[in-house]
This record gives sequence, C-alpha cells and structure tokens, in this order.
Amino acid sequence: MSTLQRSTAEEATEQRPEVDAAPPHVPLSAGRGRGAGRGFASALRGGGRVGGLDGLRAIAVVLVIVYHVEPDLVPGGSVGVDVFFTISGFVITRLLVREYARTGGIGLWSFYRRRWLRLMPALLVMCAVTALLSVVFALPLFRGAWMAAALAAGSVVNLVRAGDSGTYSDLTAPLSHTWSLGVEEQFYLAWPLLLLALLRYARTRAVLACVAVLCVLPVIWRTVLWDPSAAHRIYNGPDTRADQLLIGALLALVLARLRADDPRLASMRRWAGRLCPPALALLGLIAWQIPITEVSGWNPVWYTVGFLIAAVLTACVVAALELCPESWPSRLLSLSTPVWIGRNLSYGMYLWHYPVIRLLHDLGVRGDLLLPAGLAATLAAALASYALVERPLARRARHRVRRLEPVVVPERARAL
Repeated sequence: MSTLQRSTAEEATEQRPEVDAAPPHVPLSAGRGRGAGRGFASALRGGGRVGGLDGLRAIAVVLVIVYHVEPDLVPGGSVGVDVFFTISGFVITRLLVREYARTGGIGLWSFYRRRWLRLMPALLVMCAVTALLSVVFALPLFRGAWMAAALAAGSVVNLVRAGDSGTYSDLTAPLSHTWSLGVEEQFYLAWPLLLLALLRYARTRAVLACVAVLCVLPVIWRTVLWDPSAAHRIYNGPDTRADQLLIGALLALVLARLRADDPRLASMRRWAGRLCPPALALLGLIAWQIPITEVSGWNPVWYTVGFLIAAVLTACVVAALELCPESWPSRLLSLSTPVWIGRNLSYGMYLWHYPVIRLLHDLGVRGDLLLPAGLAATLAAALASYALVERPLARRARHRVRRLEPVVVPERARAL
C-alpha cells in the first residue's frame, strides 16, 4: 500500500460530465446577437447520449483506482485523468454550442447552477464524512483530513498542490485526488464566458482558429516552465492542463460546424474509424509502460508535449465513438454494464475510492486483498452516493426544467 503514502501517486479522474440539455427557455445572457447560431447549426444534429463515452469513462476510472492501489501494474495509470479532461471538454462544449445554436446565447446562471448541483452535493457529502472520520477515529492516514476537506470543498486542492516545489505537503494528502476536480471546475467557470464571447463576436472560422491557438498555448507555457522542480506546478495548474479540455472543446466545435452532407465530415468519420484502434492501443501502452508521476526519463517529454498527445489520442477515440457507432470499439465500449457504471457511478467512484482505500489500509487490509476489497467498497460507496444524493437531485432538476418548459399553443387554438 505504499502508493497511498507516495505524494506523486495521487492523480485521479474527472467526474462525469453534465448530460442534461440546457433549459429550453431563452437564457438571461442570451440576447440574440448578429448571426446568432450561424455556422454551428449542426450542433442541433443528433443530440442523443453516446454510450461509448460512458464505457470509456468506466474503464478510465477503474484504471485510476488500480493505479492508486498497485502502481506497478499500471505505472502510467494516471493517464485516466487526461482521458476524462478531454471527454469533459467535449461534452460540455457540445451542450453549450447546442444551446447557443438553439437560442442565440448561453444561460450562464443556468449552466453554473446545473454544474453545482451535479458536482458539489456529492463532493460535500464525501468531504463531510472524511472530516468526521478524522475527528472520531485516530487513523494515521486521516490526520488533518478536516483541512483537506475544506480545501476540497473550495475546489482549490490543485492550486495548493501546484505551489508545492518538493514532495506534496500533508495539507491535502487525505483528499489529494480532488485536485482534478479543481482543474475541471475552474475550467467550467471560465470557458462558458470565453466561448460565449467568441460565438457572439467572431465568425465561425475565427472561433475554430482561436480555440486551436488556445490548445497550443499551454504546450508553449509548459515548455517555458519545465524544470523538475516545476513538475507539481505543471501537473496541477489549470492553465497548464487547459489544452486537454480545450482539445475536446475543439472537437465538439468542429462537429457542430460540419453539416451532415459535408464531405469533410465523411472524411473525418473515415479517419476517426481508422485511428481509433491505434489510439486506444497507445493510451493502453502509456498506462502500462510510462511512469507519468514518478521521476523518470519520460518526465521532460510528458510534462511538455505529453499531455497534448494524450488529449489528441483521446479525441480520436471520442470522434470515433461519436461518428462510427457501428465500429467494434464503439460496440465494445457500449456494452450495457460499463455504460451503466460510467453513466451513473463513475463520479461517485472517483470521489470515494481514495478515502475508502485509505480507510481499508488503516484498518489492516493489505497486500493482494486491498485491490479487490477497495474496488468492492468503492462500488458500494458510489452506489450509495448515486441512490441517496446524485439521482434525487438529478430528478429534481429534470422536474424543474419540465416546469419551466413553455406551453406551445397551436395557432388554431389561439385564434379561437
């Protein structure tokens, strides 16, 4: 169980992205601008959930759990966080651009509210339980967990970790896995504002060009920053990880730009189908062979261009899952069990796996028993989170959206 005591073995996955469509009413920030929605009308095409993305999410979260317990099995298992960042950027941007194409704006308050309801209640429950454990039980790995819980609830664990030049401090150790939530939530705060400005005041090609440039800037910034002593700064910074989310965002914008009869979409579909299997294989090879968070000769490459490479590989897979539903990777990742786990439990598994495994370790579960026991206990905790916190809130949110839906009165009835 030495990996739970290693400061560099604390990287985790991203939560499940928002899947509910934006409310149908015109948002407060909308204000139909000149050419609102023009150029991205294809964002309204389809709109159904892509089961393969849920399956990919389930595999990624299991990979990260295995990495946290047995890093020797998958020394590069933290690549799961790269996969989740790109998926999140894709799904969130697809929702935002679809809302813009439909209404001419983005309801910022509505978006932030949905994000908060989706992520924060379950996170706060996990933080409260962890803090309670630190007070009630004298467990070594939970010392100071109340402070870590406060930082996690404020979504600033990544910022604290980015400031550590040596080994990670004990301040965030009990809930250090929530660093990736901080990166995600900071992206969610800034990206809708920037995207809305681009969509309203720039032409379609300019929007795509600007986002493409934004994808490159973090690579340049990481190259400038790179030094072994800056590894924590690069790994945890929202600015130095932004390209992984933005690659997913760029893919969503490109798909929203291309009409169904556009030959470039057909070409993209063909190439996505061809590149998906080798992209999956390369991601698996990274997880199996590259010690991302340990000191190695791979560090200068991975901490500069490696994050972008992982994001591009993930984008190839996401594009294939979106455009080639009949391909064998899509069919494999769309099997019912991984899809259900990825859709309903991945966020809860992410939240609970680290404190659960720490608890089992402190209670004496070691060796070969820790991984199966940790997976089983994590699933149980995630199921409880889903049944008692996440699903009731999701139902309430859907009910609220239905109440806000405008009643459409037929013209003939209005005439009467």
